[in-house]
Amino acid sequence: MQVRGRRYDDGTSVLVTINKGSVTNMTPVAGEDTDPWIAPGFVDLQVNGYGGQEFNDFELTTEKVLRVSLAMDADGVTSYLPTATTHSFEMLSNTMRILAAACEESSEVARRVPGFHVEGPYISKEDGPRGAHPLEHCRPPDWDEFQRLQGAAGGRIRILTLSPEYDGSAEFIAQAVASGVLIAIGHTAANSDQIRAAVDAGASMSTHLGNAAHGQIRRHPNYIWDQLADDRLVASLIVDGHHLPPAVVKSFVRGKTPERCVLVSDLVGMAGMPPGQYTNTSIGDIEILDDGKIVVAGQRQYLAGAGLPITYGVANVMRFAGCDLRTAIEMASIRPAELINQTPTQLAVGSQANLVLFDLPDHGPAKVRQTINRGETVFDAP
Repeated sequence: MQVRGRRYDDGTSVLVTINKGSVTNMTPVAGEDTDPWIAPGFVDLQVNGYGGQEFNDFELTTEKVLRVSLAMDADGVTSYLPTATTHSFEMLSNTMRILAAACEESSEVARRVPGFHVEGPYISKEDGPRGAHPLEHCRPPDWDEFQRLQGAAGGRIRILTLSPEYDGSAEFIAQAVASGVLIAIGHTAANSDQIRAAVDAGASMSTHLGNAAHGQIRRHPNYIWDQLADDRLVASLIVDGHHLPPAVVKSFVRGKTPERCVLVSDLVGMAGMPPGQYTNTSIGDIEILDDGKIVVAGQRQYLAGAGLPITYGVANVMRFAGCDLRTAIEMASIRPAELINQTPTQLAVGSQANLVLFDLPDHGPAKVRQTINRGETVFDAP
């Protein structure tokens, strides 16, 4: 198979030859105005579901996991972490068990899913930091419980988001990191000492920094400044235009540096559904607004996850923070892959052919033309 496009990193047009899942040749060609951009496929570390299907669902099946996984192709996502959010042990263990079964039974799921992300349940009970996570299921870290969840997942939990505000958090973090799990700080009301202790223990990421926070916080110090300032933490950012204002995105990217930022979508189960109110989701009643924003039903302040794919984040981080295309792409592909110890795709001979070809309009998200996963075209736009 051969595809041609403009390299995302230097703008030169190339003809890429793919054989047996890898890039086998890359030849410079004369550029044409119709050439799409070509880049490594996106790696989304936080996807809670899609198209009306949540992963937190007692009715989840391996077939439903497959449908969500295939839906990622249209947005240029070649790898993603199915994400379970704060709930009962019974719900979380069911989700882990079904996700693991899907990876074992389906090669299509397995090549798209390198692991799982568990966001909670060890998060703050306080309004604001808790976000839309159900209060009755927020609880302190429990190592025995987490080991049982990891067992149900077949060892596939790659990221655990927690708040280090509870007694014993640092010890829990050290154990989890030693077991190979990336610990992310999120949904937290932790103070400066607790944040520092968490990072000293091995926490290395901030989950959607700037979101899941109090409406008003102390000027300084506070848990946003503490995480922003610590160079040992990589910040994931939801740059959909709803979760963070442009000035905040610009400040975070400049403060952290692009090398310490990754883009995530935080898609929820109702993402991709028409505007309107939806009841009985795992986080309660929600509403999808006409612009794609998803909120807790009955108000407009508290978000309930995201409804727009990572293609919006790529375009928006360029507009909001002044990033160039290469920087934006690598925040959505190479850097998140490296975080979960996945070999990142490179536009180079010998690299695995996980690629996305796309257009970048002046307004709106990146428009995916073609997605190639392990050398196979899995999405081709009409």
